[in-house]
Amino acid sequence: MKLLEERIKRDGVVKSEGVLKVDSFLNHQIDVNLIDEMGAEFARLFADAPVNKILTIEASGIGIACLVARHFGNAPVVFAKKAQSINLDGEMYSTKIQSFTHGRIFDVIVSKKFLSPEDHVLIIDDFLANGCALNGLIELVEESGATVEGIGIAVEKGFQHGGDKLREEGYHLESLAILESMDPNTGEVVFRENA
Repeated sequence: MKLLEERIKRDGVVKSEGVLKVDSFLNHQIDVNLIDEMGAEFARLFADAPVNKILTIEASGIGIACLVARHFGNAPVVFAKKAQSINLDGEMYSTKIQSFTHGRIFDVIVSKKFLSPEDHVLIIDDFLANGCALNGLIELVEESGATVEGIGIAVEKGFQHGGDKLREEGYHLESLAILESMDPNTGEVVFRENA
């Protein structure tokens, strides 16, 4: 998606090898119009999928998933929580996810009330690096008996190959921008053609 690629080139900051800051428009401060355009693109890419629920993980994926949901008939957004809290009750689906960004392992949970075998799920997230977070979300969907209809990613780090592995496993994965390389010295980002 050229609009997203141009925004990354203009406002993204390469912090170090493998770390791209897009907090001014994607995952801290959110450019609602840009995310809405991304939602429309995901709706086009997954038009043939019978999506009735959007799944993401807290926190950065939530804003994106909410705007994407508007383009899928206002499908409910469920977000996997990284911590148990007193307002969560009932039975939970649970898995462990290693975060590339945070460099730690999180217990991730979703209430069984919000995922069931009747659900057709589109997984949405802001970044895809090695695929650990997505594998955890897929595990939660499979544990619930629901169907993964697709995976939509804003920015994929193609050089970390998580997306390649998921595609090889047969998942319909669409990334709006795929980075081939990032140079922390020059700040240059190179995108995969036809992303």
